[in-house]
Amino acid sequence: MDEYGKIVIKLDELLKKSGMSKNKLGHKAEMQRTQINNYCKNNITRLDTDVLARICSVLDCKIEDLLEFVPPPKEEN
Repeated sequence: MDEYGKIVIKLDELLKKSGMSKNKLGHKAEMQRTQINNYCKNNITRLDTDVLARICSVLDCKIEDLLEFVPPPKEEN
């Protein structure tokens, strides 16, 4: 984990909750399957706000449902 924390993409979790397949999301959000898989596996280094907006629109969710900030562990002095 980074010393500043990290951003976790919860797309896989949202897809399971919604019951939507990756293929259907890809079609509706105009995304490639590889791109969806990378988002599901948190293999994204730079977030594209347009892609995030399309995902939120198709899944009818808020950005905070899709992204989570995990702070770094606190050091004890």
